[in-house]
Amino acid sequence: MKFIIIGKNIDVTPGLREAVESKLGKLERYFTPNTEIHVTLSVQKGHQKIEVTIPVKGGMVRSEQESSDMYVSIDLVEEVIERQLRKYKNKLVAREQEGGNFKQEFFEEDDKIEDAGEIKIVRTKKFGFKPMYPEDACVQMELLGHDFYVFCNAESDEVNVVYRRKNGTFGLIEPEFS
Repeated sequence: MKFIIIGKNIDVTPGLREAVESKLGKLERYFTPNTEIHVTLSVQKGHQKIEVTIPVKGGMVRSEQESSDMYVSIDLVEEVIERQLRKYKNKLVAREQEGGNFKQEFFEEDDKIEDAGEIKIVRTKKFGFKPMYPEDACVQMELLGHDFYVFCNAESDEVNVVYRRKNGTFGLIEPEFS
């Protein structure tokens, strides 16, 4: 695996680099050797935050964790990613899809609003749409750890949204033009 480690408001010391590579190196058994792991370490007002993004075929695995100690944050993010990978594995096996960046052994082993009265857009994201089925969008939403996911529906060729309902099930929003 190839680690790309960036520091924001923090120097990436050899000790931190070694901690990230050894802890996240445990994920090596799941991925092919050329898989890139993007790690961003940051410090803001005493909060030590780590963001990890791993591009995989058809999407990405992502987690961010924050604590008062960077080493604790590193431990937490590794646990979350392993949990996400177990869920993803079950869904891939169930759908009998090719895993892309994953090794074959993987399948074989068991910003806040400052003023409540003011609406302020603080970030804009742009990303390309690749047509996918709603079930695949749900898997991608799970991998990202989000509560909703916007995608282009492969069946209708329209922009749809899947979301997590309060009872743990999923919902689908389809446009209706009148």
